[in-house]
Amino acid sequence: MTSVVNQRGRLPKRSRAAACVLLALLLSACAATPPPDAAGPRPNEPPYPVLMVETPNRRASAFQAWAKFTSEQGITDAPAPELQPVTATLRALPTLSGTVLSLPKVGDTFPMSEENTREALRRFITSVSPLLGAQPVHLSLIQRIDAADGTQKAIYEQRPFRYPLRGGYGIVEITFTPDRRVLQITSTAIPEIEQLQRAGAGTRPTWTAEKLPEQLAGKTFTYRDAAGAQQTLTINQPEDVVVRELVIYPRPRAADPTVLEFHLAWEITLKSDLAQSTIYLDAVTNELLALEPPRR
Repeated sequence: MTSVVNQRGRLPKRSRAAACVLLALLLSACAATPPPDAAGPRPNEPPYPVLMVETPNRRASAFQAWAKFTSEQGITDAPAPELQPVTATLRALPTLSGTVLSLPKVGDTFPMSEENTREALRRFITSVSPLLGAQPVHLSLIQRIDAADGTQKAIYEQRPFRYPLRGGYGIVEITFTPDRRVLQITSTAIPEIEQLQRAGAGTRPTWTAEKLPEQLAGKTFTYRDAAGAQQTLTINQPEDVVVRELVIYPRPRAADPTVLEFHLAWEITLKSDLAQSTIYLDAVTNELLALEPPRR
């Protein structure tokens, strides 16, 4: 039988030509293979959703920051505050017997002018920022409330990401009196922003805002209402869907509240018989994350 390899170990010209044709066919077949599903996992993409896990170190750092902050306020051996789960930001101040936290004094008038009050709040936020979980540069004053009992509240929104935070996260509230006593501090801000930004880099929505209404028409979603009962939601036609914007929607993992999931989500208003409800739809997996009833 004649060998297909010549004495120099090379294929004859006719065999080399056949091998080239076969290689070309194989390459063309690979090129024609459809790409993996857009919602499926890809080895070169970051894990999704991005996760923040509760750690003892984060809570320990918060308590150390509290001790330093209260010491700067002239308070020794202050009781520990209540912290938020996972993020370890301030949830509620403890009762401070005989002592108070105070805004710094700005100006010589009493009560302070609006301008001086804002400056006092700015300085106070700078001193307490490790417990808020937000850098002062990322906080914007969105509301000032004067209550009937004379107390005042300043509400700030944390804006660290390209997209706004939703789901009740990213809010800092400081309640105080005209004589500068701080009564309460609550923060749902998100700490460790740089790590989260790196982890979520490259995450993109599956559908554009323009195509999303057509993709949702005729779909039915299940969710749990405020009482925990399972409900269904059906979107009848594209005209019922008003896509507002992309947001970051954090939520505790259902099976493990010590894990906080960060979802890229579409904020959508549902019209017609759906009564102007707002839904948050995962922009990557198309999962219904939350439904909010119309605002009264």
